[in-house]
Amino acid sequence: MREINCCEIIEAIKEMCIEANHFLSPDMKKVMDAAVEKEESPLGKQILNQLEENLDIAAKDRIPICQDTGMAVVFLKVGQEVHVTGGSLTDAVNEGVRRGYTEGFLRKSVVKDPILRENTKDNTPAVIHYEIVPGDQVEITVAPKGFGSENMSRIFMLKPADGIEGVKEAVVTAVSDAGPNACPPMVVGVGIGGTFEKCAILAKKALTRNLNQKPDVPYVRELEEELLTRINNLGIGPGGLGGRQTALAVNVETYPTHIAGLPVAVNICCHVNRHVTRVI
Repeated sequence: MREINCCEIIEAIKEMCIEANHFLSPDMKKVMDAAVEKEESPLGKQILNQLEENLDIAAKDRIPICQDTGMAVVFLKVGQEVHVTGGSLTDAVNEGVRRGYTEGFLRKSVVKDPILRENTKDNTPAVIHYEIVPGDQVEITVAPKGFGSENMSRIFMLKPADGIEGVKEAVVTAVSDAGPNACPPMVVGVGIGGTFEKCAILAKKALTRNLNQKPDVPYVRELEEELLTRINNLGIGPGGLGGRQTALAVNVETYPTHIAGLPVAVNICCHVNRHVTRVI
């Protein structure tokens, strides 16, 4: 049994919150660079160049790449041979977020109650998803999620007879309805299967998948490619001002489901799509 002290987790998450909000991940940088080359609209290309300039300034001057520094979403894969010492793992995650957002001078956007709306003043609590896995390590993914794009997300409870064509229509409809509100060019996370809540988590997790990694299942890989083409043919474009680069990528995750259901969730993220992963 390997022991990991809470202090190590706190420090890692603090650093990851700051890193995710200041630097674009390498996989996102790659698709952003490609989008500039592919964009056919002069105005769209100009907007993409401005976005890249903003990203360069943020990294150089250590300022947030977006003023909405998001609600911290944390995925934890905890090895079953790990014993966390020194306190609660959940408390450690939230303490790491608190330190990251206060010491990193990041905007605090979380309210204690969804109706009363009093700010917690430290961006906690985080939204935490745990998975117990084999091994003696802890894999942590921190994905600060801004709400301009979060508010554009959708869930569709389709019928099995709707099939893959129904899935395609649902995803394209969600992106079309979002229009410029999700700060395009966007990354589209899609979750298919499970239950009402499971497909939503799948869609969120899909956004954190490295864009250089393609699905092993052939139909899922083909679905991602087709959806990306269809979305970019909508003509929404960078900033919603027209062009071919409406989406930088579409990531699809699937899970077994009930014989009577076909749940589909679409979780949209803006062009920064912040995510950082570390293994302890």
